[in-house]
Amino acid sequence: MEQLNRVELRGNVGFVRVQNVNDKRVVHLSVATNYVYKGRSGEPVIETTWHNVTAWDGKGMPDFAQIEKGAKIHVIGRIRCQRYTDNDGIERINYDVAASQMNLIEDPSPFQYEF
Repeated sequence: MEQLNRVELRGNVGFVRVQNVNDKRVVHLSVATNYVYKGRSGEPVIETTWHNVTAWDGKGMPDFAQIEKGAKIHVIGRIRCQRYTDNDGIERINYDVAASQMNLIEDPSPFQYEF
């Protein structure tokens, strides 16, 4: 059986931080996605989830200078788990999306929700 670890997100950019690591650039950003469902009385309920995304400059990536807060983005990648010990000696686990492809969505219309 083939194993699969693939994530596809389409949402809005929150924070953006670009760093230079040796001779490469890496971007760390957050992406908000919404899940919409009907509440008990039929009213729409929007559940927002924030995803941390890391991407290295290269093939399949936009110009990192064009990525800004509020931009619509499409991300394809894999879930990555990183364990580390913080300054207080507590072991922490962080999940993020290691992006292999990102595209800015230039459609000015808002995302549509259907009920």
